Amino acid sequence: MNPCAHLVEAPTEAPTQETEGCEGCLAEGRDDWVHLRMCLSCGYVGCCDSSPRRHATTHFMETGHPVMRSFEPGETWRWCYLDERLG
Repeated sequence: MNPCAHLVEAPTEAPTQETEGCEGCLAEGRDDWVHLRMCLSCGYVGCCDSSPRRHATTHFMETGHPVMRSFEPGETWRWCYLDERLG
């Protein structure tokens, strides 16, 4: 299996980002997200697909930014939406 080019090209370290939570939920006045994900193209922080509004996936669909990573403490895994690969 060939490595995912998007994961190879994406940074392994998250951009320095300070946020109080999911940017989409906060903009809507909500705070009921489950887990946070960060876009490695622009640093947007959105909620995961287990959250009611799924802002991280919505961000991918609107921007086409292919790789996100967990924004949870102690987690460093990344996900490519285009190739549906973990890295």
